[in-house]
Amino acid sequence: MLRIYNTLNRQKEEFHPINPDKITIYVCGMTVYDYCHMGHARVLVVFDVIVRHLRRRFPNVKYVRNITDIDDKIINRALKNKESINDLTKRFIDAMHEDERALGVLKPDAEPKATDAIDQILYMIESLMEKGIAYQGKNGDVYYSVHDFAGYGKLSGKNLDELEAGSRVDIETDKKNPLDFVLWKIAKANEPSWQSPWGEGRPGWHIECSAMSTQHLGNHFDIHGGGMDLTFPHHENEIAQSEGANGHAFVNTWMHVGFVNINEEKMSKSLNNFFTVREMLKDYSGEVLRYFIVSSHYRSPLNFSKTNLNHAKTSLTRLYTAIRGLSASKAAMDEVSQRFDYEVRFNTALDDDFNTPIALSILFELAKMVNSQRQQDFDLANALAQLLKKLGGYIGILQVEADMFLKQGTALSATDIDEKIKQRNDAKDDKNFILSDQIRDELYEFGILLEDSVDGTTWRRK
Repeated sequence: MLRIYNTLNRQKEEFHPINPDKITIYVCGMTVYDYCHMGHARVLVVFDVIVRHLRRRFPNVKYVRNITDIDDKIINRALKNKESINDLTKRFIDAMHEDERALGVLKPDAEPKATDAIDQILYMIESLMEKGIAYQGKNGDVYYSVHDFAGYGKLSGKNLDELEAGSRVDIETDKKNPLDFVLWKIAKANEPSWQSPWGEGRPGWHIECSAMSTQHLGNHFDIHGGGMDLTFPHHENEIAQSEGANGHAFVNTWMHVGFVNINEEKMSKSLNNFFTVREMLKDYSGEVLRYFIVSSHYRSPLNFSKTNLNHAKTSLTRLYTAIRGLSASKAAMDEVSQRFDYEVRFNTALDDDFNTPIALSILFELAKMVNSQRQQDFDLANALAQLLKKLGGYIGILQVEADMFLKQGTALSATDIDEKIKQRNDAKDDKNFILSDQIRDELYEFGILLEDSVDGTTWRRK
């Protein structure tokens, strides 16, 4: 039985889908005014792993991840760059897709943009107005009245009275309550805008996700996810809007991904302590970054450092080294699956709130078994190696050729390295062991590790 930690109820729960024949999941995606940083990468990779597992457990999964392509940050960045909003957002949407491909993240089934959901946004705001849960302020903006929604605070555990006591005096007299949040902003000069019953304007951030999720998945769906920082106020406000407008439960299971931390602080653009994915791809492959992300449980903090990234690189290298040069038939793999319990235990780990660290530990057990069988039972080693690759694929790793992974990122070309190995072999044949050692050491300085066996010399990067 699949068990998921539900932020709404603060506990792990058995997952009972609304309709077992169609699982529905929505994740808050990027606001596209800059490049993805490693915090964004964690959300992208985590939910990619989750959806991959759901697709193996259920016959049909619909995964929706939105794009926020209109908000204050986007408008301000476009003005600063002296470019159109469309040019800015298209550029960063394309960059985001490039980063996703590098990280091995599969495309969602739908990727709606906020600007394409204006009709649904207006419809939802009108419903809230009719029910008396929303009102138009003196400045023309439309606000959600949090006091008129009885369940406000149930996701985050926050109490309205405590929130009000802790809030600063609101100098903005247009709102009835300082906690009320905007649904529709009346347009300012030179801002993009759309027609509405309340005047030309644009949507607030929170209403965008309520509209896009219900438009694509219906008014009640299985799973809603995002970063932990979205729990309050964004997801709390989504619940208030959606349940206020529709009069029934919005989402059954809420999932939140832990922060990526640097020096005990959350990585974020606002703190200016972030590293972009494309920055990190200069020194590490996308698969190493992916491994680094899945090496911690998705709800735990992930400590970002070069040391931890290098450890991820070394660990992934160990797994690729185990499967290098081995292959097997499907029949042999099926036989191995019946003889050993690796796959059952791997799936059990993922069924337990997607526990990727435990799943990885099982891969290393399997890799150890592969290495021990290479000299004893080569056919068994072959089959076990293919099982290792298959299980790795369930979380999106070990899917390139082992030699390709082990030889990437070197300063020398493969042709240069092969030539050096030939020179070393000639030196050894001439019993010129000083020269052969010099060549080996020279390659080592370039990050190339030679491995001698009865079948000859192979190489991989350190």
